[in-house]
Amino acid sequence: MQIGMHDSLIIIDVQNDFLPGGSLAVHDSQRIIPFINRLTRLPFQTVVATQDWHPDDHCSFPEQGGHWPVHCVKGTIGAELSPLLNLDNINVIIKKGVKREVDSYSAFFDNDGMNPTGLKGILTEQNINRVFICGLAYDVCVFYTAKHAARLGYDSYVIINASASATTPINKVNDNLLSEGIKIISTEYFHDI
Repeated sequence: MQIGMHDSLIIIDVQNDFLPGGSLAVHDSQRIIPFINRLTRLPFQTVVATQDWHPDDHCSFPEQGGHWPVHCVKGTIGAELSPLLNLDNINVIIKKGVKREVDSYSAFFDNDGMNPTGLKGILTEQNINRVFICGLAYDVCVFYTAKHAARLGYDSYVIINASASATTPINKVNDNLLSEGIKIISTEYFHDI
């Protein structure tokens, strides 16, 4: 598969809190970073990275009735992108989950669907029509980003070996992605990787 000027790589939440030793670590998540670093060297028009960037009283935290452990609080080490992630070719960073009262699994909208993150506008300005999505977690933020990308009309791919699932079995996530018209590929599909 050739990558060109109408393609974007979207790297979801490769943050310290989702990696080994983090407060919401995804099993085997560190294995995806070398794949993502190789992907960033391909000639994508735009390489986007997202970060959960929560206030310390975010609605997803147990003290506010949420079901996720405290994670990715803005300005903390846990919220930082992994130091193992090559940032050289990342030209856009989207912070999501920034409002106390609503979470944001998708890189496009919050969970209420009311507040866009600005990603769609950036991709429109860059004339992007095909997106490749990877990162953490495959069954949560990668899934919802891919689902919204497809619904917004982007030719949408998820890169399975550059993603890791938090709790849902991979096959179930794949079935849900395929039902949304999203293509599932691995890094082997790319030339020059």
